[in-house]
Amino acid sequence: MEQQHITYRERIKDHLSSAYLLSDEKIETVMPRFIGTIRNLMTELEHLAVTDNSDALSRTGHAIKGALLNLGLPELAEKAYSIENHMQVCHINGDRSKLVDELKKELDKIL
Repeated sequence: MEQQHITYRERIKDHLSSAYLLSDEKIETVMPRFIGTIRNLMTELEHLAVTDNSDALSRTGHAIKGALLNLGLPELAEKAYSIENHMQVCHINGDRSKLVDELKKELDKIL
């Protein structure tokens, strides 16, 4: 598990360096904010997963997807997209929680 944690963070650093031309110092400055944003969105997503607010759940999934794409993690963004898209067509709480739990398990490797 620790190895994956390192891998995701290194991939994020590489992406921020190549896509946004950020220096190592700037990456170290902005990384906690990016991670904090994802952590806050994930907390919100977990709370919404047990509600009947599919629209808010879908919007939060969309926000997480965008944040993950900005960090260069398209495979995790795809999981967030599944939440965004699934909430628009399905209102079954068990499915909601399962999708959110799967994403959280992966994000825990970063957060």
